[in-house]
Amino acid sequence: MRIFSYLLLLTCMLSCSSSQKTIASKYPLNGTWVPVREEMNGKALPAAAFSTQKLIINDDHYIFNAESEDTGDLSYANGTMDIYGRKGVNTGKHFMTRYKMENGHLIICYNLAGTSYPADFETKGKPGYFLAEYEKKP
Repeated sequence: MRIFSYLLLLTCMLSCSSSQKTIASKYPLNGTWVPVREEMNGKALPAAAFSTQKLIINDDHYIFNAESEDTGDLSYANGTMDIYGRKGVNTGKHFMTRYKMENGHLIICYNLAGTSYPADFETKGKPGYFLAEYEKKP
């Protein structure tokens, strides 16, 4: 009986562990992110412009806090991301972005017009493109 109890406990521990790894691998961007750099038209924005901003990604949902709060849905894979505003100033908007992880930072280049995915991470000479580099908070 004791062996059966140990095997049952071990099975439960392994299944819980693999379940959490599956969620983490399906949603690797989950967490709270704060901007460390932002730019438009190739020019860096002053830190004061984004010092209170925060991006929270939870599976396929996001919350963005700035002057107000935006919430919505997102999907991402293979370096592209689609963001759909559901509540807040971006309600009804669709943003197409390119993203990458670099040195533990999440870098997102947004096409605010939502007409196509950015080809790269450059904003200079590209009206409506916005770049943000985020650091994950523990």
